[in-house]
Amino acid sequence: MNPGKYLCLTGALGVLALLASCEGTPPPETEVQPLLTVSPRPEIYADFTLTADLSSLSGDQRDMIKLLIDAAQIMDGLFWRQAYGDDYETWLDSIGNAEARRFAELNYGPWDRLDGDKPFIEGIGAKPLGANFYPADMSKEEFEQAYLPGKQGLYSIIRRDQDGNLHLIPYHVAYAEELEAAATLLRQAAKLAESVDFANYLKLRAAALISDEYRISDMYWMDVRDNRIDIVIGAIETYEDALFGYRAGYEAYVLIKDLAWSDRLSRFADFLPALQKGLPVADEYKWEEPGTDSDLNAYQVVYYAGHSNAGSKTIAINLPNDEEVQLSRGTRRLQLKNAMQAKFDKILEPIADVLIDESQRSHISFDAFFANTMFHEVAHGLGIKNTIDGRGTVREALLDVASSMEEGKADVLGLYMITELHKAGELGDVDLRDYYVTFMASVFRSIRFGASSAHGKANMVRFSFFLESGAFVRDVETGRYKVDFERMATAMTDLSKLLLTLQGDGDYEGARELIDTRGVIGAQLQADLDRLTEANIPVDITFQQGVAELGLE
Repeated sequence: MNPGKYLCLTGALGVLALLASCEGTPPPETEVQPLLTVSPRPEIYADFTLTADLSSLSGDQRDMIKLLIDAAQIMDGLFWRQAYGDDYETWLDSIGNAEARRFAELNYGPWDRLDGDKPFIEGIGAKPLGANFYPADMSKEEFEQAYLPGKQGLYSIIRRDQDGNLHLIPYHVAYAEELEAAATLLRQAAKLAESVDFANYLKLRAAALISDEYRISDMYWMDVRDNRIDIVIGAIETYEDALFGYRAGYEAYVLIKDLAWSDRLSRFADFLPALQKGLPVADEYKWEEPGTDSDLNAYQVVYYAGHSNAGSKTIAINLPNDEEVQLSRGTRRLQLKNAMQAKFDKILEPIADVLIDESQRSHISFDAFFANTMFHEVAHGLGIKNTIDGRGTVREALLDVASSMEEGKADVLGLYMITELHKAGELGDVDLRDYYVTFMASVFRSIRFGASSAHGKANMVRFSFFLESGAFVRDVETGRYKVDFERMATAMTDLSKLLLTLQGDGDYEGARELIDTRGVIGAQLQADLDRLTEANIPVDITFQQGVAELGLE
């Protein structure tokens, strides 16, 4: 299925009409000229084919995967419209340089997502903080002063009416044709599902897409446990809205459960209530009770689309994001094992060879990388979702820095969980140093995502904090790093307390100051990161994916 047939095109695109929307004034009728490239970097992505063993799946299950991929492709087109503009296909066709076009496809626009959103097309300005969710000429002050009931909602875009006033358009209205097409595909897939629960979920998710009412399907998804095939689909994460952090971008993952690895993981979610009580912070910052019905499984991911496919690729999922669902039911944590293995083999191990002290390099392991990533997702369930003074959710209070603070919290509390479970003997016969050293190497990996990524900012803060605390030690002669294990534990506790307190207080100014002062790359760190570039180590991965790669054509 070609998602482009659902798009609203505005005609030929000129550079100055970069962010024109379907209801805006179309650009002049001019001949499209090839755009000149400045610095596209497609080589920073390592190619990886998404595939899986489908031999145990039935014919209906194989046909269902094809339908789910078709639905995911529609989400891909919708995210393009949110990130760049409705006329993205016309713009892509105007790029005469194949390398630049490929890089634009990877970034869903002309801004390098792994280099602070710097433009790589001549004549293109800075990326709008609000992407295409808001009018390009709208200021923060105008939005804040406007009377727009529901303006902080996840599922609407802001446009100007004929008098120039701001107004809301719900997603299910703005994207009605595409969402109905995706919903139809989900309903068709439901007819092929062997799991009754999964079939019901697909029908509920179809209804959610065309109504913007996701909570019922989110709640129901928590009970879907007997299905081999799964899909995450809809408007989910708010990272793309760097202006306010309000609006959700469309994305999708098509997944096949890894039964063997899932059996190994299922028990860890049960430890959340006890770990919450032991958090190194005052009681008022941990008064909430984590949901105990959380689900922890491993999957082979066979398709990424939309936000999940833009720039750095997600290797683990913690959903739903709805705070009410999380508090009442918990979340599902999905570990994307094949994508995780690709990042370990192609990126993390090569980074360790360059930047990790030889005396500690033997502590780099895939099992530790998998566990650190997994417990990061589990740790999203720890801490607090609502501010302690009753001013609303942490997400609402921290606005555009909420995602970075949450990712930073999950990173450090994931390590806290590993430490506590190791003390309790729940991890078996493992070396805790493997987790700490692999954690440090992963910080270098994620810092390279850049300042435009919530994960990148969180890792910059953590690197700076741990380096100043002496938890990470750089050898001047070799330029390599090692972990001071005793100081690592102290730094982990101190940073956990700081982040949890900022979240609980809803302290936007404090969180912003932390990111602005510590979330930066100093000269020495930049020089070390440059060594990774000189060694031709990729920054992230990109996928060859689809029905052909799965042998389903």
